[in-house]
Amino acid sequence: MATSEGTPTLFERSGQPVSTGPYTLRSLMEDVPLSAEGQDTNITITCVEYWDGNLYIGTSASETLHFVSLPSEAADESHSVTYILASRLELSPGVSAPGSTSTKGVQQILLLPSVNKACVRSNNVLTFYSLPELSPAFGNTKVSGCTWIGGRDLDINDNEQMGPIVIMICIKNRIRLVRIGEEPRLVKNIEYPGCLASARRGRFACVADAHSYALLDVDNQQKIPLFPISSLDEETEITTSGAPPDIIKTAPQVLGNPTLTRAQGDTGTCDSTTHGRSTSLGAFVGGLGRNQPASRSSSRDRTAFMSPSSAGGQRSPQQSASPIRSTSGGQSPTRISQTNDSTSKPVPGSIHNDEATQQKTTQQRPALLKPNISSPIASEFLLTTGTSLTDPGVGIFVNCDGDVVRGTLEFSQYPGTIVIDGTDPLTANTAGASEDDQEGYVLATIKRTLHGLKRNGLEIQRWDVTSEGKTWLAVPEVPRAVEDDTKAFSSDTTVGLAMTRTVQEIPFPEVGKCLRSRRLRISGSKGNEKSEYMDYRQSKLEMQNLPEDWEIARGQQEDDFARRLGKKRTRIVTWSGSSIFWVVRNPLALRLDFVIDKVLHASQESRLDQNRLVKVMREIHNQEARTETDFLSLEYIRQKISIILFADLATNRFDVNQHVNEHLFVEGGLDPRVLLSMVPLLRKDIVEGPKGIWIYAGLVALMERQLLVSSITLEPDEILSRPEEFDLLGLTRRYLTIWRQRKGFGSIADETQVFSTVDAALLHVLLYQDQQSLGGPGGSSTIRAELYAVIDNDVDCFDRAVELLERFHRLYVLSRLYQRRKMAGKVLATWRRIIDGEQDDGGELDDGENEVRKYLVKIRDLSLVEEYGTWLARRNPTLGVQIFTDDQSRVKLSPNQVVQLLRSRAPDAVKVYLEHLVFGKKNVQYANDLISYYLDSVLEVLSTSETARSILAQSYESYRALHPPKPTYRQFIIDNAIPESWWHDRLRLLELLGGSHGAGFSYDIPEILQRIEPFEDALVPETIILDGRQGRHHQALRLLIHGLGDYHTAINYCLLGGSSIFHPTSGRVDSLSIPSREEQATLFKSLLSEFLRIEDVSDRVERTSELLERFGTWFDVAYVLGLIPDSWSVELVSAFLISSFRQLVHDKSEAMITKALSGAENLKISADLIEKYENLGPQVEALKPPISTS
Repeated sequence: MATSEGTPTLFERSGQPVSTGPYTLRSLMEDVPLSAEGQDTNITITCVEYWDGNLYIGTSASETLHFVSLPSEAADESHSVTYILASRLELSPGVSAPGSTSTKGVQQILLLPSVNKACVRSNNVLTFYSLPELSPAFGNTKVSGCTWIGGRDLDINDNEQMGPIVIMICIKNRIRLVRIGEEPRLVKNIEYPGCLASARRGRFACVADAHSYALLDVDNQQKIPLFPISSLDEETEITTSGAPPDIIKTAPQVLGNPTLTRAQGDTGTCDSTTHGRSTSLGAFVGGLGRNQPASRSSSRDRTAFMSPSSAGGQRSPQQSASPIRSTSGGQSPTRISQTNDSTSKPVPGSIHNDEATQQKTTQQRPALLKPNISSPIASEFLLTTGTSLTDPGVGIFVNCDGDVVRGTLEFSQYPGTIVIDGTDPLTANTAGASEDDQEGYVLATIKRTLHGLKRNGLEIQRWDVTSEGKTWLAVPEVPRAVEDDTKAFSSDTTVGLAMTRTVQEIPFPEVGKCLRSRRLRISGSKGNEKSEYMDYRQSKLEMQNLPEDWEIARGQQEDDFARRLGKKRTRIVTWSGSSIFWVVRNPLALRLDFVIDKVLHASQESRLDQNRLVKVMREIHNQEARTETDFLSLEYIRQKISIILFADLATNRFDVNQHVNEHLFVEGGLDPRVLLSMVPLLRKDIVEGPKGIWIYAGLVALMERQLLVSSITLEPDEILSRPEEFDLLGLTRRYLTIWRQRKGFGSIADETQVFSTVDAALLHVLLYQDQQSLGGPGGSSTIRAELYAVIDNDVDCFDRAVELLERFHRLYVLSRLYQRRKMAGKVLATWRRIIDGEQDDGGELDDGENEVRKYLVKIRDLSLVEEYGTWLARRNPTLGVQIFTDDQSRVKLSPNQVVQLLRSRAPDAVKVYLEHLVFGKKNVQYANDLISYYLDSVLEVLSTSETARSILAQSYESYRALHPPKPTYRQFIIDNAIPESWWHDRLRLLELLGGSHGAGFSYDIPEILQRIEPFEDALVPETIILDGRQGRHHQALRLLIHGLGDYHTAINYCLLGGSSIFHPTSGRVDSLSIPSREEQATLFKSLLSEFLRIEDVSDRVERTSELLERFGTWFDVAYVLGLIPDSWSVELVSAFLISSFRQLVHDKSEAMITKALSGAENLKISADLIEKYENLGPQVEALKPPISTS
């Protein structure tokens, strides 16, 4: 029984590392029983075919081994497949064809599932068998001298092939097209001797003999000679310089285009116009001539061959098309005579014995190269050419017109076998196709020398793109008793390579184990116990709703999911010694994970190679995931690199790669809680939730090792004081900021816990950084702006945010958090703490009382407005009252409610509010209350302060000492006001008492007089106003003249009748409050008598003269002359007398004119009456007869 599939035993024995290239090997079968007796160790595997669970192996002992697969057990996680030997078929030894380079033993196994037949070529003898048991078919028909079997139409999909199939059987001197069905039937014969390889697309077939390649049109019987396999082959040089002699002998020339042309209406799949670049065959043949240097360029880019001018002047072969005769129905082909040469030339591949050749070749002929023909797409063939086995080989793409297209492929040595994998549109649509088919690779068996030892392996390169180089995949070798490394035959005797008939799915269980999710337990100690900081915010309700075995069930689900991952399909097998391997596309996760592990292993002895990891990230940045496994693999690699680089920043703080930034970590898509768990300062900010943190299992082991040695800290001496080094703290802040912008995406697992952690950690970092700056509104503007932005946009970790802000003593920022949540009570309470002097390290609340006022105006909560409005009114009455008086306030209270509220909670603010009502709103309803407050304030000071009384007395004396012209007393005390509240209250009191609110405003005069009576001498203006209010005008004028000396106010008193004095007047005075002219004249008479009593003679004369001159019209001349002392000169009152006399003359003249005008008006009216009488004329009325009384 053979070794099961997927077992890594052979790899461990051979010491081969995991492949980092696009392909890797998986064991198909080990220790194949090549010898029936088990003693012959020289038997090797020559060919392998696989179909529908059946494995067919051909050996050099001319035996075909048939193995049948047994599926793996359901519990087997490795999904290993076991093969058992079903039969061992011994074939006839046969005889090799002359000049053939084929190996001995079984040379080819061609399976034809559509007709359940198999064709086995062993020692150049073709035998037919039935599938799957390999029983003889067609009466054990054998075809001797068979050099090649194949030519199946590659344009026909395997799944679409139903019924008979046409194949190409190459014998010594021709190619037979045979239809295999219930029995083999010959379709036609094609004259092409010594064919050793072929590939067919529709009606076009690319074939090769021992020396050169050719393109055949099997329907139209035409051929295009292409180029030699080896440029050192002399016979090829002869035949390719013209047309093959045995083909064009006596053949009629094809008319028209000298190259191969298609028949009209042909709809073949080949289309040379699909390629925009072609190169003449002459250039290639010339470039492969003898004078070509043996050493090739080591460049990995595909390069064209040298032009003819650079090939040592050799003549390029001419490309020609020749008709091909065919025979069908068993007829033997006839020789065709050459029209322009009577000498018959031998068939290519035979030995020339003419004298010229014998004289020319005196030394050993170089080894023949094995032709390799593949077809990557329906319109192209890939051919290999070279000079020798050890020199580099070249792959040339030829289309169906025989033109060279694309660039060329370069092999480090001439390949023994090539296989093309991927990008064939036919296979891409089959059931066995995978997304890997979109990438085209060429695999070639190469033997090269490494460290002085010859190693066999596969050289792999892309054929569809030119951007990627070559990779080497070593094939494990099993020691053999005899190994002839000097053998001149061109095929590789140690490593074989083939494309099987059907596709096999190869599992990679290690991929699933790596990509399945497992819970990450973030703990500061070993074991599974939870750390103190992981449970503080987990919901007890959610924990109660989870079943006890939920974690086990989740793990089982992940295991089931992992079994679907990492499966690859392949049809390529390789073998070495007695072992066979699947050549399968290397899973992306394993390939890149191995690269990362190599970097980690190297970092144990030196610094981590960040550049290599960044390079990997950049390489996969734009790589498109075609499968679910690829998507998860790319994400896993990005996340693993993110973890490694972030952890390395703790120790490697110098010479950090410039690409290691926040965008690199975000690109990985790793749960930010994983990275934050490596920062001890931020671990308490992590919110796991009831289900914890689940990440890829491959990352869990890495994180568990990292958490034990985590040394990342954010201490100022280690991080913040390194201006020229990498700023880990800034990186963490920017990383979290970007993550925060992803809120609401919906594709993030555990969104609630993730963003709660992100917000908490970001806030923590910002507070930590801002703590290092100076306090105040201007400190650390950038960090503080980010901090405000985080708070103002709301956070998902409200409780943690409050805790952090309280710990860092950032009360103002805390208030902004409350504002964002519309928690008005918390906002005001926090501001009150700051205003009352509690520690606030930020110092951002500038003019806090005003901020409280603005905020109270905006909110609608009545209780908060009353509580904090009265609190502010107690601290600052003027500012606090504005809350209740602002028209924009959303809480409206009536004046009575405000007055009662202030009287009970902020008595000192009542007066300010009443001033607003009375002076601002002109609400006289509360004027008496305000007068009472003012009187209380002023009288309290006067009764207790001698200084206040003396200040008032001094103000009177100072004002009286002023010489006219001088301001009014009111303006005088305003200009010389003292910064005392009682002085301000007195000014407001005078304004109210003086009638600032109009004549309709009244107050209780007797009560006020009673209260100020003890201070009449100190409150002279108040007494004057009250006397005027009571009609005691003469007494009021006497106090104005002799008590204050305010002559200007006295004159206004006469004009206004005692109203609206001692307050600023603006605009028009109410006419109802102005006395009549007779009343004004009476007041002026009293004022004149008081002026004549002024003690200072000069002042008396000046004030009296001025009064009579300005207001003489209010006085009677006789009264004034009788009142003025006789000792006064007429000149003192001359102005008054002149104006009075002028007024008398003016009045007399005005009376005369009025009289004359009245007389004229009377005459005019009389004349008008007479005129109307005349116009009406007389009116006669008849007398009525007297009424009789009898």
